[in-house]
Amino acid sequence: MARRVTLEDIARESAVSLATVSLVLRNKPGINEETRRRVLLAAQRLGYRRTNGEGVPPLRLQRVGVLIKTRAGDPPQTNPFYAQVLAGIESACRRLQINLLLATVPVDEDNHPEEVPRMLLEDELDGLLLVGAFVDATISRLLARPGRPVVLVDAYASDAGYDSVISDNFRGAYDAVSYLIGRGHRHIGLIGSLPHTYPSLEERRRGYLQALQDHAITTPYFGDCHVYEHEAAQAALDLLQRNPQITALFCCNDLMAIAALRALRQVGLRLPEDLSIVGFDDIDTAAHVSPALTTMRVDKASMGRLAVQLLLNRADYPDASCVTTVLRPTLIERASVAQPAARLDPPSLSAPGRGR
Repeated sequence: MARRVTLEDIARESAVSLATVSLVLRNKPGINEETRRRVLLAAQRLGYRRTNGEGVPPLRLQRVGVLIKTRAGDPPQTNPFYAQVLAGIESACRRLQINLLLATVPVDEDNHPEEVPRMLLEDELDGLLLVGAFVDATISRLLARPGRPVVLVDAYASDAGYDSVISDNFRGAYDAVSYLIGRGHRHIGLIGSLPHTYPSLEERRRGYLQALQDHAITTPYFGDCHVYEHEAAQAALDLLQRNPQITALFCCNDLMAIAALRALRQVGLRLPEDLSIVGFDDIDTAAHVSPALTTMRVDKASMGRLAVQLLLNRADYPDASCVTTVLRPTLIERASVAQPAARLDPPSLSAPGRGR
């Protein structure tokens, strides 16, 4: 007859105290989620049964769905921002032995879902992470399934009924523009937003305007466009054509900054001698363009890991108040910013390349 598995066996297997094992197996609060999961997994491996014949309590999150935004059929791994967020999610779930199911959400130019993902109809999911998309009324109704927690990751909703992990877009933009002002720039353009657009971009626009106001700069310069590289390149060219006095650009993400940088070099501008550029996100490519891009770094992997922790917390405490975790971006100084040169005449844009 096999020896009965004891709490001491589970404590040794999971490398925790006997008291911790007892609290976990009685499903008591106050235990770190990773520790709780390690104890439950150890109990399962050892075949532990309670004296009343019941098994160990089930793991609350065994299957988690990740819905990640995409455009034009691109797989999520091609998005340099969300690929790192996804890596953080995968790392946390692997450590906690949570199975992940991945699906994409096709979105429009303002990140509103264009179709309902089939994963939302999946009954066996224990939780959902929605990455990068806006929760509209249709999606919201499908997300609201009793007993299935949902966390938004760099995503937004029209109501405040979700836990979420976001970056401090306002403060990041404010710091980026303040940095340019500190380097001597007074004519600073903004590339890659619209007056009414996705919330993160609206917040970056507000941060840009607030930084100008706080430094007594009265003239903003807007290169309005959607978050597409070809639109950003043309918006930068048009903005500089209309306002040659501009000496610096703040771009709402790195992809747009890199597109603007390349387009402006093609028409004869020297960077950063004639024009400085700052981006946002610090994707891998930012360090490898010429000149290397100064940008605001968002800790994308931490964003993914924190989202998993919020999901676990919501599973434990379904009636708790909603939590928003905000990550503050940090400035990464590279080679794309210099002090504005003394100009007798503003640099002109040469004709070649205007057709981009």
